[in-house]
Amino acid sequence: MLIEIEKTPNPATRKFLPGRTVMEAGGRDFPNADAAEASPLAEALFATGQVDGVYFGRDFVSVSAAPTVEWELLEPDVISVLLDHFSLGAPLFRQGSAAGIEIASDGATDFEEDPADADIIDQIKDLLETRVRPAVAQDGGDIVYHGYRDGKLYLTMQGACAGCPSSAVTLKRGIEGLIKHYVPEVETIETV
Repeated sequence: MLIEIEKTPNPATRKFLPGRTVMEAGGRDFPNADAAEASPLAEALFATGQVDGVYFGRDFVSVSAAPTVEWELLEPDVISVLLDHFSLGAPLFRQGSAAGIEIASDGATDFEEDPADADIIDQIKDLLETRVRPAVAQDGGDIVYHGYRDGKLYLTMQGACAGCPSSAVTLKRGIEGLIKHYVPEVETIETV
């Protein structure tokens, strides 16, 4: 089995491509070791003691190194964990009850949106799904919609994009510019 490795715009994060589907749909962010309890793979990556974040995408795993860790030292450990997991065909998530499991929602909002904004919201979601998410996934991350109200669009960057030094520029100049071009009702984007 060959695992490809790609650098991302975030120097602390690498994108690992195992050549197979990781998540059937959506993605899953593990911003810390406590969140990783739901996944044996994420837990094993955090167990190296050198990992600061893990993100599962459709066909990749993004891993963020802890602040003082050099990738030259961490990369062999990550590859070893990924090879063991995918070679054994181990489950991505633990079986158990759904109690306490939080799933990032693509489309659910964190607050009540104005029904009069339904067309605007549909346009925003379509742009996020067709133009923004594929571009962000190429860099090992994802973007989550949290809502739209009074000209403000609320989003969260995940995976490699979450801690990237250039994510603020990407969000404000790239994504905000694109969204405002097609949906002029959007005045600004706020990070959640």
